[in-house]
Amino acid sequence: MNIKNKPLSIQIWIVFAGITLFISIILSVILPLTLRAFFTEEIYATIESAQNLIFNRYDLPSLRKFLESDDITDSRKTLENIRTVNHFLLIDNYQIFFTSPLETDFVEEVKEQAQLQQNSSQRYSGTVGNRKIFYVITKGIIGNQDVYLVSYMWDSYREDMVQNLFKRLALVTTIVFLLSWIPAILLSKYLSSPLVSLEKKVNKLAAYEWNEPISVDRGDEIGRLGESIEKLRNQLIYQKEMQQIFLQNISHELKTPVMVIRSYAQAIRDGIYPKGDLDCSVKIIDEEAERLEKRIKNLLYITKLDNIYPKDISKQNFSLDVLIKDVVERLSWYRTDIDWQQELSPVTIKGDMEQWRVVIENLLDNQIRYAKNTILISLTDIEQNKVLLRFWNDGPNIEPEVLETLFTRYNKGEKGQFGLGLAIVHRIVELHNAKVWACNEDIGVSFYIEIPQTH
Repeated sequence: MNIKNKPLSIQIWIVFAGITLFISIILSVILPLTLRAFFTEEIYATIESAQNLIFNRYDLPSLRKFLESDDITDSRKTLENIRTVNHFLLIDNYQIFFTSPLETDFVEEVKEQAQLQQNSSQRYSGTVGNRKIFYVITKGIIGNQDVYLVSYMWDSYREDMVQNLFKRLALVTTIVFLLSWIPAILLSKYLSSPLVSLEKKVNKLAAYEWNEPISVDRGDEIGRLGESIEKLRNQLIYQKEMQQIFLQNISHELKTPVMVIRSYAQAIRDGIYPKGDLDCSVKIIDEEAERLEKRIKNLLYITKLDNIYPKDISKQNFSLDVLIKDVVERLSWYRTDIDWQQELSPVTIKGDMEQWRVVIENLLDNQIRYAKNTILISLTDIEQNKVLLRFWNDGPNIEPEVLETLFTRYNKGEKGQFGLGLAIVHRIVELHNAKVWACNEDIGVSFYIEIPQTH
C-alpha cells in the first residue's frame, strides 16, 4: 500500500497504528519472558522467607502439628502466603518426618539432592506429573536437631500472574490502538493547516499573484519552508522588476545602434556623409553594428547557458595560466596606457576551456572599462584542490547597493551598460561548481574566483 498518496491524517494514523502494533508485538514476546523470570525470583524469595520464619518461630513438635494441620488460621496466613508455600521435613538419615502429598519418585529425588547438597540452602526446580514445581532445600536446626526443610510452590502461581498482567496489557494496547486516530487527526490538523495555507499561496505564485506576503508563525521545518517560499516570492518580484528594467534598457540599447545604422545608411543613399567622408561614415555604421552584434550574442549565450547543466559540460584538462596570458595578450592593446601585472602560478583545471575564456574576457573587459593605471591578475593555490583567481584594478570603488546585485543579469552598470557580461561570468562559474564575488579594496576593486581543482 502506497500511503504517500493518502491524506496526511490517514498517513499519521497509519504510522501511529503501526508503531503501536509493533510495540505490542515486541511486548508480547519480551514481556512474558521477563515476567516469568521476575516471578520465578519472587517465588524463590517467598519460599525462603517462609523457611526463615519457620526456623525462627517453631520447635519440632509444634512445627509438625502446624504443617499437618488442614485449618488455615490467622497465624498460618501470616507465614508468607503459607496457603501457597508447602513444606515437609527430612530428619533421621534423610527420612520424611511426615507424609508428603508429592509423588514418591519426586520425594526420593529430593532426598538424593539433600544428601548431595553442599550449601546450607539451595534452589531447585522440577516436574511432578505435568506440573512445574519450584522448591528450596534448607538445612537448619529445630529443637537442637538437624533437619532439612523442603519448601515448594507450584508454577500455577507464576503463570496466573503472567497471564493476568498480559491480559491487562493487551486490553490497554487495544484501547490505545483504537483511540490512536484521535491524536492522529489532531496532529494532522496541526501539521497540515500551515501546509495547506502554503499550498494555496504557492498556487498564487504560480498564477503570478505575488503581492500577498507569505508568513508562517513557526520555528520548525514548516516555518523555515514558509521563509524559503517568501524569499522565492521576493526574488520573483525582484526578477520581474529587473526584467522590466532590462527590457526597457535593452530596447533602448538595441534601438540606438539600429537607429544610427539606418540614419547613416539613409544619409549615404542621399549623398550625405555625416562624418565628413564615406569611410568615416561607414566606420560608424560598422561600430554600431558591432555593438548590436555583441548585445545579441550575449543574449543568445546566456539563454544557452540557462539550458546547460553541470553534467552536460564537456570538460578537459587545460592550463588556466596559459589561457589567461593568451586573453591578456589579445585584449591589452585596448588600453596601452595601463600597467598590466600578472602573478600566475602554473595551474591546471578541468572544465570547458572556451567557457572559461568567456569568463576571463568578460572580467577583463570590466577591468579595462574602469581601471585608471593598473590591472593585476593573480593565480595561486589557496588550499588542497582549490585555486584562487583574482582580478584587481585601481578604479573607483563600487557602491554597496550595486555590489550586492553586481552579478544579476538585469543589472545596469554605472556607465549605462546594460550588458550581461557579469551575469554570464556568474553562470559559467556556477556550472563549474566554483564561486565568484567582488569586493572593494582600500584602493580599487577586486574580483575573486575560487575554483575546485579536479583531474
